[in-house]
Amino acid sequence: MSGSGAKKSATTLAFVESPVQLLNVLEWAYTDALRAPGPESKPVDLTVVVLSPHDPMTRGQLRRMAELARDEGVTVRWENARGGAGAPLKTVGGLRGPLRRAARVVIGDPFSRYVQLLLTLTRAKDLVVVDDGTATMEFISQLANGERLVRWHRRGNSRGVVDMAFAPVSATARRRLTPGQKRRVEVFSSMPVEPPPGVTVTANDFSWTRARFGPPRLTRGTDLVGTSLVETGVVDLERYLEAVAGLAEAHGATRYFAHRRESAEKLSRVSHEVGLEIVRPDLPLELIARRGPIGHTIVSFPSTVVHTLPLALAGTEVKVAVYDVDPAWLTSDASPRAQGFLSGVTDTARDVQRPGTVPSTTAPDTPLAMS
Repeated sequence: MSGSGAKKSATTLAFVESPVQLLNVLEWAYTDALRAPGPESKPVDLTVVVLSPHDPMTRGQLRRMAELARDEGVTVRWENARGGAGAPLKTVGGLRGPLRRAARVVIGDPFSRYVQLLLTLTRAKDLVVVDDGTATMEFISQLANGERLVRWHRRGNSRGVVDMAFAPVSATARRRLTPGQKRRVEVFSSMPVEPPPGVTVTANDFSWTRARFGPPRLTRGTDLVGTSLVETGVVDLERYLEAVAGLAEAHGATRYFAHRRESAEKLSRVSHEVGLEIVRPDLPLELIARRGPIGHTIVSFPSTVVHTLPLALAGTEVKVAVYDVDPAWLTSDASPRAQGFLSGVTDTARDVQRPGTVPSTTAPDTPLAMS
């Protein structure tokens, strides 16, 4: 992504808060460099600012991703952005100068209040949004419809005191993310999105991941992929465990790849009650799967990986299957939009198998058929 013999382009500043966001920044930089081939091409002069979260597992994956980024010649600036009462003010103050100088800003989470605050300080005329999972689909929908930016799993339209106080900042950030005569907005995504007028969409096909890793060694078994739907209050814990048990029995699965936000208590029950080996990846699953070993079949509920894994594993024999979330699993606190959003994640996934409903623990093995 960098080269010693070519002039560097204008400074690009990227803000990430999760390992997947950093992975997709690397994918974007790789694709961006390929868009201008030849001896006159200008490599990306990229600085990635990591706004470190609280969660230890997320921080661990981010540090591993930061190592990969540095190996690619990317400058990584680690900010303990949530390290105490004065941390946000110190972080924002320290980034004011780089934000003013940056010609291009890349963000991974337009819903983040931290990122929205930073967007109000930039003069960059070139803004790029890379995937933060399926949330990109909701962001594009809200941007196209002129709605305020709200995460899909938040319930109702009620706004708390913090929301009301932050509303002017959020509104300014949204205007920054709206293209105009002097502002270019690009969305770099592996999700199926319909951009509003003026927004450029560039497909993320995980070229960097496939170029750097694999192909993986395949096992004969099936791997299950965990989700944080319980932790976000969307799905009932007991119903989730029943579904995991049904899938494990139907497919003979032995491993469960934990989502970085899954609770230790839930994972303990998956291990002891369902009997699955818990795997806590130290990198995003797209990289873990590409490096291998990985199961011949990967089974998931509606989530980002049903869109990204088929791309990262293109050219291999791995099959990805996605099972629907039964409406009966939803909690009373789930957003009214939850079922429709999750169904949309499944319906728009490409190159996956859709077996339908989750088999009960007494059901015979369910054969998979490509839809």
